[in-house]
Amino acid sequence: MDILDKLHGLYGREIDEQLIKYLSKEVNEEFRDAVIYQVSTGGKRLRPLITLTAARACGGDYKDALPAAAIVELIHNYSLIYDDIIDEALLRRNKPTVRAKYGDNAAILIGIWYREAIEEAILDTKNPPVFARETAKVIREIDEGERLDILLEYAGRKDPYFVENRLGPRLLSNWEALYDVYIKMISLKTAALIRTAAVFGALSVNATHCIGAMTNYGTYLGLAFQVLDDILDIFGDVKKFGKEIGKDIKEHKLGNAVIVMALKELNESERKELLNILGKVPVTDNDVKRAVEIISSTNARENALRIAMDFAEKSEGALNELGNNEYVNDLREILRFTVTREF
Repeated sequence: MDILDKLHGLYGREIDEQLIKYLSKEVNEEFRDAVIYQVSTGGKRLRPLITLTAARACGGDYKDALPAAAIVELIHNYSLIYDDIIDEALLRRNKPTVRAKYGDNAAILIGIWYREAIEEAILDTKNPPVFARETAKVIREIDEGERLDILLEYAGRKDPYFVENRLGPRLLSNWEALYDVYIKMISLKTAALIRTAAVFGALSVNATHCIGAMTNYGTYLGLAFQVLDDILDIFGDVKKFGKEIGKDIKEHKLGNAVIVMALKELNESERKELLNILGKVPVTDNDVKRAVEIISSTNARENALRIAMDFAEKSEGALNELGNNEYVNDLREILRFTVTREF
């Protein structure tokens, strides 16, 4: 039994009850199935599990953190709904996305419902003004991370703003700048919410002495998580990963750790061939296969993995500030699961 199975056994039912409670409030019965579809498709529930475990690691009662756990999972799914609309994604968790099942217009309305469910959950926290400010902050960070992610695309968008401000091609002559923007992007798009999940656990039990350690633990865990996600996007197994393999290549992304590391190492002709693939509209399955072959000729996978492990080491270092108890060890096991996962 891995750590997520253990924590799901402890908290999974209560987390799901919280999600359904806030999403079902005042919903039209004809709309209810569509509203709860996103959370019913599964997912690891990593973020709320971190919140509840962090609360206990800081010496508090996890039940005090249940509304905060709901907030972080609702934010996560709220962002996924819009991410899939933006990327025109058809598959997530091996199931149709909300937009694929119900259409883009319905998905937009469902996303709005999630945002208001988050507000309802905030009212049930110990200190609603603090949680409201932190929630607004992290949603803005995720939004900015998504903006940077799109700007790092090499081609494909027709939106005037993204066409005029595209960063990817401009950064290719300065690899260090490309890498720095990539790290900034994932720190906002992914790590910010995992950081918030850990901090919300401490805030829920008034454990101010834990906030610094939880901030660093969650930030570096989130960075490691995203770099691993990037590796799996290129080299994963779709049945385990639950998402289309090579999706970042099809979406023309330079904002993937493996692609960034490959661009540093490739010779001029291979680099040009990879960029030509990333610039094609559309990118075919055969193009993806060739891009993976080019990337595989480098040490990009190993170098990206090394970056993820460096972040993981920093995350574990933050936990060492909290001493040792059963729940700190659970947070440590979450970290280990993250850097060894196959999905």
